[in-house]
Amino acid sequence: MERFKEIERSIIKKYRKVIWCKFTKAIRDYELIEDNDKIMVCISGGKDSFLMAKCFQEIKKHGKVNFDVHYVVMNPGYTKEHLEEIKKNAQILNIPIEIFTSNIFASIEVINHKSPCYMCARMRRGHLYNKARELGCNKIALGHHFDDVIETNLLSMFYGAEIKTMLPKLHSEHFPGLELIRPMYLIKEQDIISWAKYNSLTFLNCACKMTIESTIDEEKSKRKELKKLINNLRKTNPYIDYNIFKSMENINLNQVLGYKDEDKKYFFLDDYNDKEN
Repeated sequence: MERFKEIERSIIKKYRKVIWCKFTKAIRDYELIEDNDKIMVCISGGKDSFLMAKCFQEIKKHGKVNFDVHYVVMNPGYTKEHLEEIKKNAQILNIPIEIFTSNIFASIEVINHKSPCYMCARMRRGHLYNKARELGCNKIALGHHFDDVIETNLLSMFYGAEIKTMLPKLHSEHFPGLELIRPMYLIKEQDIISWAKYNSLTFLNCACKMTIESTIDEEKSKRKELKKLINNLRKTNPYIDYNIFKSMENINLNQVLGYKDEDKKYFFLDDYNDKEN
């Protein structure tokens, strides 16, 4: 059996419960794919996005929804070695990628922003939306997983003084008609790592020049801090990550001091006396 077929088989068989079923569950529960969608699957070169691409290939073959898909790699200024590694993995996995160049790394060097990873993410998003438009796509798929979601929840609380989460899909504010989807939303990072190791696959971690030069982004360091915190909490409560995740869909508005709805802000005293009767 060809290697890419063995890798595909591992997704459907060995990792069916923790990867494949959670991928299809997210698509069903959050209505991420519909008939006649044209989806641009964004591959960064890391384990998450490459696994997402393989899952898309599988659901394209075995699913009941009729949609088109483009597998796209944006080259923001990778070294020749990193770009070759991405191409090699795409070949191993039998993923027909299209590579386009954006030169984001060079732009960030000129800007010299204090948070280069934040700027990179913003600039990447704009280039990806433009590429999706060029391809005639109506959806962009990103590889954010379960751990990204719960870390974002805690980041918002601990460092942003607000409660908000990373949604499984959202409409673009600046590109009408385009929607961002996250089909890896329910898949845990430890299972992605296990899948990669089982198949003897190695992927890029972060190929950014800033990282190579040991420039540490503040948000990334905070994410590492929260990842460590969650891992420690799992030792006493194995359901801690699930509870953090579910808390975002179990918000009791009668038991909060306040909340925001777009431009409107509600404070519990606004109708406190009315509720007495």
